[in-house]
Amino acid sequence: MTSNQTVRLINPTTIHKPTGYSHIAEVKSGRMVFISGQVALDINGNMVGVGDFRAQAVQVFENLKAALESVGADFSHIVKFNYYIVEKNALPIVREVRNQYINVEQPPASTAVYVSDLAREGFLLEIEAVAVIP
Repeated sequence: MTSNQTVRLINPTTIHKPTGYSHIAEVKSGRMVFISGQVALDINGNMVGVGDFRAQAVQVFENLKAALESVGADFSHIVKFNYYIVEKNALPIVREVRNQYINVEQPPASTAVYVSDLAREGFLLEIEAVAVIP
């Protein structure tokens, strides 16, 4: 159970043990918040970390943090991430940065997809999130 007690993160023994995510996020109650894909733009709309995947990942998570705070939430309320990654084999970097923001003992459900391109040239990562607020 996550700290907000409105969501249960589950890894059934009948499915393989996941690494860095949970298979299921069961929403018991609360207000659902859907956060659009965040990219490495700062508050002024400037791209951060051109060619630097780690710097872009940090900016994306900072944008997610700001979005969560705007609705009175934090990363403990995240139940699902969707990752869109341009750079092959960069998932370990995403997880390393993400782990500075989430409870690694009960990580949210997530999906990671490698894509050939994102909406703007230079973006290396985009992350969507779903949160549940009690």
